[in-house]
Amino acid sequence: MIWNFMLLQSKWSLQFWFQTYYPSGDLKEFVRSSRTRRRYWARSYAGWRRFHAAEPSAAHFALASLEKAGRVDFMITQNVDRLHHRAGSNPLEIHGTVYSVTCLDCNFSFPRSSFQDQLKALNPKWAEAIETLDNGSPGSEKSFGMKQRPDGDIEIDEKFWEEDYHIPACPKCNGVLKPDVVFFGDNVPKDRADKAMEAAKGCDAFLVLGSSLMTMSAFRLVRAAHEAGAATAIVNLGVTRADDIVPLKINARLGKILPRVLNIGSLSIPALS
Repeated sequence: MIWNFMLLQSKWSLQFWFQTYYPSGDLKEFVRSSRTRRRYWARSYAGWRRFHAAEPSAAHFALASLEKAGRVDFMITQNVDRLHHRAGSNPLEIHGTVYSVTCLDCNFSFPRSSFQDQLKALNPKWAEAIETLDNGSPGSEKSFGMKQRPDGDIEIDEKFWEEDYHIPACPKCNGVLKPDVVFFGDNVPKDRADKAMEAAKGCDAFLVLGSSLMTMSAFRLVRAAHEAGAATAIVNLGVTRADDIVPLKINARLGKILPRVLNIGSLSIPALS
C-alpha cells in the first residue's frame, strides 16, 4: 500500500511549545491585554535560544526519507517548530509556525529572527539576563529571576516584565503583533484548511502519528478521509478523538514502534534512539 497522505504531530515539540511559548488564555485575551502580550513575549524571548537550537530527531529524518522515496504524497504537521523542514520534509503547517510574526491589523508578516532583534534592541538588559541564565546563574537579580525548569519552561518573576518590558509594534501600521500560529479561539486560515481538507478527501490512506486529535482542525481531517473511503490508522500512546472511527490503532510510543511502522520494503530508515 502506498500512503499518499500523512498527518503528523511530534509530542515533544508540542509539549515544549505549549509550556514555554503558548500564552495563557486565548486569542481574545492576547489582543485585549497588553499584560498578557508582555508576559508572552518575555517568556518567548527567554526560551527562544533553546527552542531555536532544537535538532530534528531520527523520526523526523525517517519521515523525510519516506517522503523523498515517494511513499508519502502529502504531509501535514500540527507542530510549529519547523523541525520537519530542517529534516528535509515539506509539510503543510496547519497551525502555523513560530518562525514568523504577523500583524493582527494589516496581516503583514516577517521573520521571527528580525522580531527577536527588535526585542533585544528595545530590552537590552534582557539580552544580558539570558546570557546570565545560560552561564549558570539562574534566579539572580541579574538574570531577572529567571529559572529554567527540567521540562524546558522558563520561570520569570513577574516584577521583571510587568512594567519594564517593551514590545515592538507592526512596522507597517503600528498594530499588534503575534506569532504566526493558531491560538485558542482562533481559526486555521481558510486557504490552509481547504488545502488540508482537499488532500484528506482525495487520499488513499491516512496515517496519524502521535496525535490525540483533540483539536477539531485535526480530527475533521481524519473523519473526512475515513468517510471518503481511505484506509486510516493511528499510532499514538493513549486515547484519541478518532478511536471510534479508525479501524487500526497502535497504542504505543512512536520512538519504539515507528521503525517497524515505517520500515517498508528495502527503504533505509534511520534508527530511532
